[in-house]
Amino acid sequence: MEAVYKYYDTIDSTNLEAKRLAHAGAKNFTVVSAGEQTAGRGRSGHSWISPEGVSVATSMLIYPEGIAMDHLPRLTILAGVSVAEAVEELYDLATQIKWPNDVLIGGKKICGILTELEADKGVAENVVVGIGVNVHHRKDDFAPEIRDMATSLDLELGGARASRKAVVEAIWRHFLSHYQAFVRDGGQLGDILPVYNSRLINKNKRVRVIHQIKDFCGVALEMDPEGKLLIRRDDGTVTAVDSGEVHVRGLYGYV
Repeated sequence: MEAVYKYYDTIDSTNLEAKRLAHAGAKNFTVVSAGEQTAGRGRSGHSWISPEGVSVATSMLIYPEGIAMDHLPRLTILAGVSVAEAVEELYDLATQIKWPNDVLIGGKKICGILTELEADKGVAENVVVGIGVNVHHRKDDFAPEIRDMATSLDLELGGARASRKAVVEAIWRHFLSHYQAFVRDGGQLGDILPVYNSRLINKNKRVRVIHQIKDFCGVALEMDPEGKLLIRRDDGTVTAVDSGEVHVRGLYGYV
């Protein structure tokens, strides 16, 4: 498995471009990266700001290989672990993951991930995994409402300058390694599950589960093989929550 790289100085969205390339017959594992995104998107419809030359904005086009469609959202888990591993490989920084896919350094977010799929008659035609990483941002570059929750690689390196190109290449190298195992295991998380749970910042912490019907509190245990977060409720029962249905917030801050 080898990635094919395409770079744009400015683009609306790397995810959107990857989809356009899919419709034009682009190769499997085509990677779209950009110096600036004008219409980047994050999870739950949020925008993802990618100013010129300061962040990683990158997406990979994948044609699934016999993976059941309901297993494909798990690619987000692979992406989160791959970002964490890439950062730690390149720099002397420790990472953690806030379920389901926020990569953190020192409890602050450096990464956003958005996985989208296109299907026809219940069969996935392509999947696009989009990743944004804060690289050269200064603290004042973040909006006031997220300034205490977000960080960048340069900020965490204390003056050293990270390489956007090196980050992109390392992320997709780790991702393809995990994807190969994912395909081999028929869409199961397999070996990556303990790697993910070892970084899970929510683990053994008290959280509030924000649900459209009724919120509840409990202690986060770990992520299960289906990508759901296990929560021990106050009455002792354990509930598995799905990232597509709920949001999990720490009771004492962002994590």
